[in-house]
Amino acid sequence: MTLKNTRAGNYPEWYQNVVSEADMAENSSSPGCMVIKPWGYGIWERIQNVLDEKIKETDHENCYFPMFIPLSFFQKEAEHVDGFAKEMAIVTHSRLSMKDGKLTPDSELDEPLIVRPTSEAIIADSFSKWVKSYRDLPVLINQWANVVRWEMRPRLFLRTREFLWQEGHTAHATHDDAEQETIKMLEVYKQLCEEALATPVLAGRKPEHEKFPGAIDTYCIEAMMQDGKALQAGTSHFLGQNFAKAANISFVNNKGQQEFAYTTSWGVSTRLIGGVIMTHADDEGMVVPPRIAPYQVVLVPVIKKPEDAEQVMAYITRLQNELKTQLPFGEKIRVKIDKRDKASVDKFWEWTRKGAPIICEIGMRDVEGNKVMVKERLKLGTPEGKQIVAFDDFVTTISERVENIQKAMFNKAQERLKQNIRTDIATPEDFRKYFENSNQWIEDGKQGKVAFVRGKWCGDPETESILKEMKITIRCIPFDQSNTEGKCLLTGKPATMDVIYARSY
Repeated sequence: MTLKNTRAGNYPEWYQNVVSEADMAENSSSPGCMVIKPWGYGIWERIQNVLDEKIKETDHENCYFPMFIPLSFFQKEAEHVDGFAKEMAIVTHSRLSMKDGKLTPDSELDEPLIVRPTSEAIIADSFSKWVKSYRDLPVLINQWANVVRWEMRPRLFLRTREFLWQEGHTAHATHDDAEQETIKMLEVYKQLCEEALATPVLAGRKPEHEKFPGAIDTYCIEAMMQDGKALQAGTSHFLGQNFAKAANISFVNNKGQQEFAYTTSWGVSTRLIGGVIMTHADDEGMVVPPRIAPYQVVLVPVIKKPEDAEQVMAYITRLQNELKTQLPFGEKIRVKIDKRDKASVDKFWEWTRKGAPIICEIGMRDVEGNKVMVKERLKLGTPEGKQIVAFDDFVTTISERVENIQKAMFNKAQERLKQNIRTDIATPEDFRKYFENSNQWIEDGKQGKVAFVRGKWCGDPETESILKEMKITIRCIPFDQSNTEGKCLLTGKPATMDVIYARSY
């Protein structure tokens, strides 16, 4: 039951097939936007739940700000405006009127409103009202919201004109406090990706030409997809006093002096779901890490005779109730009984396409033998992928089974990352030759044709044009610098800074 397009055959089309066949999302009639369907939104809800708990554990509180932002708020911070200008959607009129049978814009606004592309400007305005003394600091808030950026080449989950995210915003009394906040929240994102999404990431700082508009520093985590390209999985920005000065977020410090606050912002979005797809899905469809699966166990009744229905359903219901036990990370097993009036084989393949971690097909033979037919999505097509397990054994080992799947998914992705970071390229000539190849699916346990290169960068402005011409980017300046000397892989000049080069989404 392989998908119409495979990873090795046509990776971009394979991605679209996975989203479609897993019934996760679809293109909307509203151009450039997507409809997130229940399975896809269920994954987002799980990501939200895990991350929201982590955010609150770090003393941040949730709130909500308007999605319409006065244009003048953006104009206060010139670099920020310039960075987002081409992506902004603008509201210029407050109502429509009917003229000659057609709806026509009417009543032009005194000031245009920007539909939220990000919230630094509007939140800084509120901070300026909230912060008067050093005793009011720090301010630690987060919001779950939608944003609009006018993408010209939309792609489900990866780039759409409207998408969902969380954005944290904080204000601090000192430079060091704000910078530490930025690094702390990047670590929270790293934990989310590695512990819940089973996706290993590289952490570091963005080069000057890649940082967030208006930021002093942007820190990021980068994940490797199965075609060797990088996906920016999360960013955390140290904004210094730039936005504070523009919005007048000032306070009286403990010495009685007036000064500007230091601010940060950080966020992740539904793009993470695209990353999960390209990290874990296979040629049969989606594979969802158990910690973010809407249902970790799906029970499919196999009823061949109408008179068996009552016994089979009673057995399955008992199993569902028994499975609701505690997991090691403090949650309950999420179990779904598929009661739809469809052939069991069709239901099995639908849940296989969706990537449900464990699918159990249960009929009268299982009822009579007090057994459970267990199929693990990650092991589909292998001898271990299909097991007949005693009812009690399945119940008592479900927590361990789910955790083992989660760990196996992470280990598999981590091995791919380790195998495909090249560190042996030493000259610009070899570097260019390496990236002349096209990306392709990285077969499990092997080195791909093109993936990541870790090498030196001199930091010269002229390298930006070389990167653009080669269609690659510097994904990050890793925190774990080697502090050795070498040659810049773009210019051949002496360099000591290590960076990660890659193609990216």
